[in-house]
Amino acid sequence: MTRLAALTAAVLTATVLIASVATLALTATGLMPLVGQPDASLDAFAAGGADLWTATRESLVIATASTALAAVLGLGVAVLVLTGSRSSRLLAATATAPVPVAHIVAAVSFALLLSDAGLLNRLSGQETTSWPALVAGPWPVASVLTFAWKESAFVALVVTASLGPTARDYGEVAALLGAGAWERTRRVLVPLALPAWGAACAIVFLFTLGSYEVVWLLGQAYPEPLPVAAYRLFTSVDLQARPQAAALALTTVALALGAAVASVAILRRSGLAR
Repeated sequence: MTRLAALTAAVLTATVLIASVATLALTATGLMPLVGQPDASLDAFAAGGADLWTATRESLVIATASTALAAVLGLGVAVLVLTGSRSSRLLAATATAPVPVAHIVAAVSFALLLSDAGLLNRLSGQETTSWPALVAGPWPVASVLTFAWKESAFVALVVTASLGPTARDYGEVAALLGAGAWERTRRVLVPLALPAWGAACAIVFLFTLGSYEVVWLLGQAYPEPLPVAAYRLFTSVDLQARPQAAALALTTVALALGAAVASVAILRRSGLAR
C-alpha cells in the first residue's frame, strides 16, 4: 500500500507538472494563443529582450546569495545542536521556529524591521534620509536576509533530522579514540552532515529561484526577478502579454531544471549522494 500510494502521488505530480510545462511552452511559442490563430514563433522571448536577461540575473543573484547565507547559518546551527550541549534543545527549538512561518509574514516582518521607517532605524536614531535602502533598494538585501532567515532553519532541520543519534554515536566513538571536540566536529560531524546539507542547499536554491511573494514585497520595481515579472505580465489587462509571461515562466522552469540536474551531478560526483 505504501508503494502504491507513493506511485500514485508521483504519477499525479508528474501529470500536473508535465501539463503545466507543456502549456507554458505552447503559449510562449505562439501555438496556443488566447487571441488570434496559432503561429509558431519565438517572438515572446525576443520581446523581452534585455529585460529577460536582467530578470534572469536578478533571480540568480537573489537565489545564490540567499542559498549561500542559509547554508552557512543552517550548518552552523545544526553543528551546535548535534554537539549535544546543554542548551542544544533550546537552540534547536529557537532555530527551527521560522519553519512554520509563512514567507509573506516573514517578508512583512523584515520590511517593518529594515525599512527607512522601521524598527532598526528608530532604535538607531538616524534620519530616514541617511538610512541605507535595504528594502526596495538597488541591492536585494531585505529579500536575501528574509530567505536566509527562513531557509537556514530548513537547512538546520534537515541536517539534524538526517543524522539524529548517528552523529552522537560516531562522536562518542571518536572521543574514546582520543579526538577532541574540534576534531570530532571537523572530522566526524561535518562529513556526516554534508550529504543532507548539500541536498537541502539544492532545495533552497530551487525554492528561492521560483519564489514570488518575498521579492515582490521587498524588491525594487526594476529590475524584477523572473517570477515577479511573469506574474505582472500574466495579470496584465493586455492579453498580448500572456506569451511573454509564459516565456518568463518557462525560463524560470528551465533554470530550475538545469540547477536541479547540476546539483544532482555535483552531489554524485563528489560522493555526497549515492
